[in-house]
Amino acid sequence: MTEDEKPAEPGRQSGADPSAPPKPAGDAAPSAPAAADATAVNPASEARDAPAAAGGAEREILRLEAEIADLRDRSLRALADAENTRRRAEREIGDTRKYAASAFAKDLLNVSDNLKRALEAVPAELRERDEHLKALVVGVEMVEKDLLAAFEKHGIERIEPLNEPFDHDFHQAMYEVTDSGKPAGTVVELLQPGYVMHDRLLRPAMVAVAKGDPNSPPDDLERVDTTA
Repeated sequence: MTEDEKPAEPGRQSGADPSAPPKPAGDAAPSAPAAADATAVNPASEARDAPAAAGGAEREILRLEAEIADLRDRSLRALADAENTRRRAEREIGDTRKYAASAFAKDLLNVSDNLKRALEAVPAELRERDEHLKALVVGVEMVEKDLLAAFEKHGIERIEPLNEPFDHDFHQAMYEVTDSGKPAGTVVELLQPGYVMHDRLLRPAMVAVAKGDPNSPPDDLERVDTTA
């Protein structure tokens, strides 16, 4: 065996300085108690951090609760808006169906007026003397009856407010009549009948209204008993 092939002496690594003193065994790694002391939590520090952590968690809870309340309010508002939109759409659809024939009905009002004028133009005694004229009047009456029945089927009614109190929602006063013997504001003449379709006015009734005596007290004035 040559000198280069001799085994290395125990405790000496290859390439190490032979003159360097060996390292003590205690410097190789820290002991277990020293490592435990390094990782141990200081109880005083933990006690100081606990209130801060609790306060942060409470603030986070309050923030989340406020966010939930805001989202709930938004969802309720959205539901309310959707419900209002649905009801409005249903009402508009219902009104469209209900008053769909209003424009057509207005065009037929003059036809009804002319039929009524034709019947009023023929005196009753003349009908009895002429059979042909009587048959014609009966035919016109049947046409008017059928027309009014069609009106009624679609919710159209005639307004004839003679001797009724004047109503500005459904009547149109053309002039006033003095010395009519009727209370002031009473319809004493009907110039043209009005029509309503369900609760919507198609045409107001044209009327003449009784004019009250300026020297007489109004009808709604409370009378005082002076006989005592």
